[in-house]
Amino acid sequence: MQLSWQIVRLNLKETFSIAYGDYSFRDALIVSLKKHNAIGYGECTAVSYYHVNLNDFVHQLKAIQPILEKKKMCTPKEFYQELVVLPIETFLLSALDCAYWDLYGKLEQKNFLELNAITSNSIPDSSITISIADVATQIKKITTSNWSRFKIKCKGFHEKDIQKVLGLSKEIALDTNGSFTKEESQRLEHLESANHFQYVEQPMAVGFDNYSVLTRSSNVNWMADEDCQTIEDLEHLQPYYKSINVKLMKCGGLTPALELIKKAKEMQFKVMIGCMTESTIGISAGAVLAPLCDFADLDGANLIANDFAIGSSVVSGKIALTDKPGLGIKCIV
Repeated sequence: MQLSWQIVRLNLKETFSIAYGDYSFRDALIVSLKKHNAIGYGECTAVSYYHVNLNDFVHQLKAIQPILEKKKMCTPKEFYQELVVLPIETFLLSALDCAYWDLYGKLEQKNFLELNAITSNSIPDSSITISIADVATQIKKITTSNWSRFKIKCKGFHEKDIQKVLGLSKEIALDTNGSFTKEESQRLEHLESANHFQYVEQPMAVGFDNYSVLTRSSNVNWMADEDCQTIEDLEHLQPYYKSINVKLMKCGGLTPALELIKKAKEMQFKVMIGCMTESTIGISAGAVLAPLCDFADLDGANLIANDFAIGSSVVSGKIALTDKPGLGIKCIV
């Protein structure tokens, strides 16, 4: 098995504004695993608020390259158990795990759903993100879009703006990226119309001291994003959050995500498969889990201007899973 990688710049179609800052591009590390004539692809992106440095990942790849290239083919779950003992960070672990699932499926001539006995009878529509702007601009983007579900980014609690977007006859979610205070979150819980939001994501900064003021049984479908990283977090979150956002890079890839989703469902959480700003490589990996989830937020590749891969796609919110082997990813550059 051969390991290779490259860093690419993903240019955004427009400036992306969230509570953490404004972005016009994201740098991504693309990992490739090759065996015979098959190549598996994985991706992780540099996200500043996760303190990700792709150059550090390159050093880690160089250190483990001789180990990985000596490994014999095995099942993806066995490969993952070998990965987790290596000195690599979670985002990079995800890229390698996804690349191996893609490679393994291509060699076996089976796609991810077949390998995991997942049916695709019910796939939720993906939302598209509306970045921070004045509320009139946000509403114009929503009303002129051909998507059906929207996730509105906000910075701080502005009740008049919240009421305006709640008045739209659209499926709306709110993502504060941790910008609400405890008092503002509790005010939203007592706002009767807030139950019209599909969910309200990561209302406050990370930590039990903040989310312990939330009420799971309130009007609001609170969703944990940064507060939910791994399966071990679920027990702590259960009294406060109704939903979790599963992102492959946060939890370490498809292998742990499968277990996280299974456990979350057993604990009566609603589950969303989410994404960072990613190319079709990363989105194709996340999309295969959409049939297991209640919500999807897989708009990442739709936000970039220079996508360089084909695979599963999201068109006007409709997730079209490829039937190609593995994750069905092909680079076109």
